Amino acid sequence: MQNNPSILSIAYLPSIRYVKQLLSCKTVYLEKHETYKKQTYRNRCVIYSANGALPLSIPVIKPQGNRTKVCDVVLDNSVKWRKEHWRAIESAYKNSAYFEYLKDYFEQYYVKEWKYLWDFNLSILETIMTILEIKVELKETELYIKEYDNSFTDMRRLVDENKKEMLNNTQDDKYFQVFENKHAFIPNLSVFDLLCNCGMDSRIILMKKVAVS
Repeated sequence: MQNNPSILSIAYLPSIRYVKQLLSCKTVYLEKHETYKKQTYRNRCVIYSANGALPLSIPVIKPQGNRTKVCDVVLDNSVKWRKEHWRAIESAYKNSAYFEYLKDYFEQYYVKEWKYLWDFNLSILETIMTILEIKVELKETELYIKEYDNSFTDMRRLVDENKKEMLNNTQDDKYFQVFENKHAFIPNLSVFDLLCNCGMDSRIILMKKVAVS
């Protein structure tokens, strides 16, 4: 367990490595005031479909252009992304052991219309923490700090990893995946993949190794 608080950026259906970092901390600050970066896991996740790794990306609107803070990014609900994402998730995991259980927790996010990416991601993260019984204290940053001193563990880069970096991560312990017989084991997907396949055993798997900076 890390005594120093961690700094994490918000993420959409966050990766296994991201949730490992949560489990290794007593306190986590979520970076609320950084400038939003496109093509990161702030609005994107990767699940395991019948055709292999499948990125899901949420279309967003930046009201202040390239100066928009992540907390001010608006979901583009003129696009039917919620319906498309849930259809992809259901298709990928309907035959997994725990999807029917998890469906009651997550389907609501694809029915209700949310305005802000921050609120949407934060609520999903809190749901994941509830399911996994993660007792970490979550706080929000009050201002943007480019570099933190050694009293903090800065893990904001976790959501900036490109697809190759993310999927080639070797820190994950293997677990059963529905389509593993077709495409082999794929590491560091959205933690939703782990939850669907392993249920509450997911916490045990996550606790075996913790993320490092």
